[in-house]
Amino acid sequence: MKQIRRTITKAEIAEMPKVLFSGRIFVIYTESEAEKAVAYLKSQHIVGVDTETRPSFKRGTSHKVALLQVSTQDTCFLFRLNRIGMPDSLQEFLMGDTLKVGLSLKDDFNSLRKRENLHPDRGNWIELQDYVARFGIEDRSLQKIFANLFGQKISKSQRLSNWEADALSDGQKLYAATDAWACVKIYNCLVELERTGDYEITKEEPIETTE
Repeated sequence: MKQIRRTITKAEIAEMPKVLFSGRIFVIYTESEAEKAVAYLKSQHIVGVDTETRPSFKRGTSHKVALLQVSTQDTCFLFRLNRIGMPDSLQEFLMGDTLKVGLSLKDDFNSLRKRENLHPDRGNWIELQDYVARFGIEDRSLQKIFANLFGQKISKSQRLSNWEADALSDGQKLYAATDAWACVKIYNCLVELERTGDYEITKEEPIETTE
């Protein structure tokens, strides 16, 4: 019987072992590479999706989304949108029938629209923040949801790095791939738990107080 917490603390997460995507990572720099990647992704039943944008540390300055990550359970493609824009093949995929899972999708959709006038929300999407609520999970961050289900920590150390760099570092690639892959892993876990009913919500212990 899997125990699921309603919420988990940052202090608890800090004590957990770190998890990283261990599959194949392909960085996509050209439209032809994008077409090949999309052809592969269309053959998959489900993928996880996330985006990264170069942070701005100056008031009034913002940047367009630079990276789109799309991952299966063992293969992740990093589309460098700041280099290739939004190829037709990729736009078609985002609005297509392949099941796509993400977290805070409204933010990702808004970022993608600023780069290209498209409507990815017309595709087949699952918002994890809504889905986890079925299981009594109150947390809405990817890191907390993953830690709750798997007892492992997703590092956020690369979040504010330069996603428009000429070449992504190994750390950036792993960070980006891990976030997209984690969406798939969470969804598959919850689908199985929903199918079997083999879980329970852990009742939180009351906080003791002294008078």
